[in-house]
Amino acid sequence: MITRRTMLSGTAAAVAAAAVGAGAGVAHADQTITVDPRTGYGIWEGWGTSLAWWANVFGDRDDFADLWFTTKTVTYNGKALPGLGLTIARYNLGASTWNSVDGQTMVASPNIPRFKQIEAYWQDWRNSDPASAAWKWTADAKQRAAVVKATARGATTELFANSPVWWMCANHNPSGAANAANDNLKAEHYRDHGIHLAEVARQFRDRFGVTFRTVEPFNEPSSPYWPATGKQEGCHIGASSQRAILRYLREELDRRGLSGTRIAASDETSYDLAHSTWNSFDATTKSLVNQINVHGYQGSGGRRDLVYADARAAGKVLWNSEYGDREATGLSMAGNLCLDLHSLHPTAWCYWQVMDPTPAWALISYNPDTLQAGAVQNKLYVLAQFTRHIRPGMQILGTSTGNAAVAYDPATGRLVLVAVNTATSAQTMTFDLSRFTTLPIGLITRWSTSTSSGSDRYAQRTDTRLNGKTLRAPFAAGQVQTFQLDEVTA
Repeated sequence: MITRRTMLSGTAAAVAAAAVGAGAGVAHADQTITVDPRTGYGIWEGWGTSLAWWANVFGDRDDFADLWFTTKTVTYNGKALPGLGLTIARYNLGASTWNSVDGQTMVASPNIPRFKQIEAYWQDWRNSDPASAAWKWTADAKQRAAVVKATARGATTELFANSPVWWMCANHNPSGAANAANDNLKAEHYRDHGIHLAEVARQFRDRFGVTFRTVEPFNEPSSPYWPATGKQEGCHIGASSQRAILRYLREELDRRGLSGTRIAASDETSYDLAHSTWNSFDATTKSLVNQINVHGYQGSGGRRDLVYADARAAGKVLWNSEYGDREATGLSMAGNLCLDLHSLHPTAWCYWQVMDPTPAWALISYNPDTLQAGAVQNKLYVLAQFTRHIRPGMQILGTSTGNAAVAYDPATGRLVLVAVNTATSAQTMTFDLSRFTTLPIGLITRWSTSTSSGSDRYAQRTDTRLNGKTLRAPFAAGQVQTFQLDEVTA
């Protein structure tokens, strides 16, 4: 997540350009994708989105709750849109308050817009009793409404923090330090940060019916993106500080009877930084972490395979908990998502902001001044190619190339093939399904979205047949296609 999305200036702009493809900009010969049902990479847990900041604006709307968290057809501005069926909602614990305590108040960055300031629940450090007036349980009403609505629609939830509450920060500024590379959480408040997270987890369960499966105390903590003049809440927290906070968080969760609530860490910006941070932890710290979260802002670069190896060796769940880019067509997103399933092997994948003021980031954009929802972006249709068909409980299968994602449900016999042509010319893609025992005989349904024009947006057709155990299909330049095969046995 970036204004830190300013990460995409300079070096990160090159990352975004690279993400357009290990393929875009050049023509490719036709290719064959071999699918191996004997090579699996875990049971798919689902797709998700973070709720900050769009839910701070639109979190009380049922139409958006249905669009993001169901597979219903939802009418928006006269358009019938395919519900994405997301199954993970990441709730952002706020760091901002506007009260005064002992004459001290929050120091706000001059560049942060109001809708990116998320209200904290613990507003007076002098009292840690959650039943006291020091805690405000009516705070953050719209984002809270969004997570309740997502839960009612069956979503799993995660609690995460962009920054500790302002009064825990050395300079009282929840956007960051004067030097963005310096830690801004005071050591005396490490446990307080854990208390805030743990108490909110308990209160959400008891007051609002939301049981967070995981708690993530950091957000891109090792990256030097968090200046006092930043455009969002953020905090640099180095690896040694993370180790102490993780210990306190576990203690505070257990103290509140939340021993079953898992800890995720460290939501680092890139694959390479996630690998580095994880390997800086000692065995005791690693034992506190149940789930490794990583963000996908390295685009098509970075050592995804090393992060997967880390998680596999330690027996940890692995999520790509945040991805976004400012490439508007959705081609980069589709290409990088396929690379993730091919080499990172997460069991869940989350888009950062389904709604964003910058159209290229968004699935639906909105006006940051009027806070009015705006245009549907092509990325919504591209993401639907994956989220509506690769569903929780399916097995993610191995493929021979990094431009396809394949999932299989042995209970129903459904096989889903999704592929993207990242080249600038048309090509034929051939799926080698020879390692499956039984395949359908009749016509196969497919869905397609063009990233080079607006003429084909999640269009459904039933016009494809297998040739024996081979599926061969033409792909236009920049086209994403999904094929759904039923009555398949492996």
